[in-house]
Amino acid sequence: MTAATVRLCALGFVIAVGIIGGTVHAEYPSKPIRIIVPFPPGAFNDQLARVLSQKLGERWEQPIVVDNRPGGSTVIGTDLAAKAPADGHTLLVVSFAFAVNPSVLSRLPYDTRRDFAPVVLAAGTPNVLLVNPATKARNVGELIALARSKPGGLQYASAGHGTSPHLCMELLALTAHVDLTHLVYKGSAPALADLICGQVQAMFDNLPNALPHVKAGKLRALAVTAASRSPLAPQLPTLAEAGVPGYDVEVWFGVVAPARTPKDVIAKLNTEINGVLALPEVRARFGDQGVRVIGGPPERLGAHLQKEMAKWAKVVKDAGVRID
Repeated sequence: MTAATVRLCALGFVIAVGIIGGTVHAEYPSKPIRIIVPFPPGAFNDQLARVLSQKLGERWEQPIVVDNRPGGSTVIGTDLAAKAPADGHTLLVVSFAFAVNPSVLSRLPYDTRRDFAPVVLAAGTPNVLLVNPATKARNVGELIALARSKPGGLQYASAGHGTSPHLCMELLALTAHVDLTHLVYKGSAPALADLICGQVQAMFDNLPNALPHVKAGKLRALAVTAASRSPLAPQLPTLAEAGVPGYDVEVWFGVVAPARTPKDVIAKLNTEINGVLALPEVRARFGDQGVRVIGGPPERLGAHLQKEMAKWAKVVKDAGVRID
């Protein structure tokens, strides 16, 4: 056997071992990528996916398709991603519901912890506490006093069971020890419409969505949910500043991949997405919507997810919230 033949045999052995061990992969990405969004077009989840699709597609010269799969409280799209090949060519945009669903839904077709690998914690934005201007509450303290004076008499709207507007109010009710009546709507648009008309007295919604109604005088904003004031409305106090100690809720957005996606692929995705999030035009676009860019390593999203799941599991249990 010649020296050249020996070298070729050795190279073939190394490649075979690498393939069997899962440590050698084709150049990534090697085919079009699909980003699943478990929401309809238009929401920030969808906007994040489309920004990543455009910017990463330009960098990698590969088609990146945004696949909107709404329905089932995000379960339909999330389950589709969980069962996709773990090769990095299918990604899922996740947010608040991803951490809450294990607590509010009795059965899920996937395991949130086991079936997904964190890629990046992309961004966050606060919700805002809103009241109809006719409501006799000009600040958070007065709203709590009003609720205590009429247990169950103050009605609030939400965009649906288990959504961030719903659970933000449940957390406020638990923290402030008040009894409120929940009216469920199919989305924030009809809920806001009834709040503006005075059919309900209060609700939480995301700040960018609600701010035009506040500026037009149709709604009164009392406070934001995050730990810090929003640059979009710096005059609004946080709920903690307004007299609800420890209140801190930020609606967050991230990207995950199917579990067992190779670590080097996860690392490349994380680096590239962080690069997109750091672009001045992306930061400016998100900032104009009151969205804070976060970024960081995959472990940051993993730790955040664990914290969020534990936090909302307690709120759901204490408030007795169930969807099914």
